[in-house]
Amino acid sequence: MARIAGVNIPDNKHTVISLTYIYGVGRTRAQEICAATGVNPAAKIKDLSDEQVELLRGEVGKFIVEGDLRREVNMKIKRLMDLGCYRGLRHRRGLPVRGQRTKTNARTRKARASRSASNRVGI
Repeated sequence: MARIAGVNIPDNKHTVISLTYIYGVGRTRAQEICAATGVNPAAKIKDLSDEQVELLRGEVGKFIVEGDLRREVNMKIKRLMDLGCYRGLRHRRGLPVRGQRTKTNARTRKARASRSASNRVGI
């Protein structure tokens, strides 16, 4: 398995698909990386030379991926919560942030609060 950006990417898959195993790299960015390095997107990782893998590593290194990206996203959410703005309050309460209805839906976001409350009441 090749190791790019601290992630073991599968050898037996196409280059574009393998690159998407890296957090922060989707299909579009993976295709852009392949185009920039000149690597065939349909080639499997095990068929690439060491130089081509190094090129991929260098190109992925230009982007914010994996731990740095996760940290950045969490810091932005924490900033919203510290500001006390509406989006921050929704994050703090564990409710949908982007204006979805909550009367009948949003079970995923509300699961912890509503399920534990209904169990305590004994309904």
